[in-house]
Amino acid sequence: MAARVAKDIPEGAYVNLGIGLPTMVANYLPTDKDIFLQSENGLLGMGPAPAKGEEDWELINAGKQAVTLLTGGCFFHHADSFAMMRGGHLDICVLGAFQVSVNGDLANWHTGEPGAIPAVGGAMDLAIGAKQTFVMMELLTKQGQSKLVESCTYPLTGLACVSRVYTDLAVFEVGAAGASVVEMVDGLSLDELQGLAGVPLRAAEGARN
Repeated sequence: MAARVAKDIPEGAYVNLGIGLPTMVANYLPTDKDIFLQSENGLLGMGPAPAKGEEDWELINAGKQAVTLLTGGCFFHHADSFAMMRGGHLDICVLGAFQVSVNGDLANWHTGEPGAIPAVGGAMDLAIGAKQTFVMMELLTKQGQSKLVESCTYPLTGLACVSRVYTDLAVFEVGAAGASVVEMVDGLSLDELQGLAGVPLRAAEGARN
């Protein structure tokens, strides 16, 4: 999934990678493209994960993972970082999710279950502030329920903010017109995918299998 997301990030983009799966995208970005990764704890110019044994634990991302700094990278105050995020200065953010609706609503900070610990972090600021919001998630829960839904049942992070959803089975575009399938894994049909997702799906123009 991370490699697939990386393919869709254009040269020159300023990008925030959310905690969890999205941080893996940094390891798949092409080295011949200038793509600028921002971390909400105050870092711009983040590189891929360091080799094992070469970690500098004073150089971490928002998820407390060791990272590297590319030539020209810089550090700044947390407040300045959120000004970038809220001010529309990021081209793309990549976030994880508990649910995404077919019209692009995002729920990724709380399941509402008793005892569950809410963890919104900067997700609301990113989802609304970035020019595009991509989501990385497995399509199904451990119980086999689709995370791509008609309407989110978990507390919302943002309304109509997601444009693309990258899953282990397919890539979707979501928005006012509903969900369309951009790409599927080999051997999976649109009918089979729709049966798993449980929401109306259509093939996007130029969709690939």
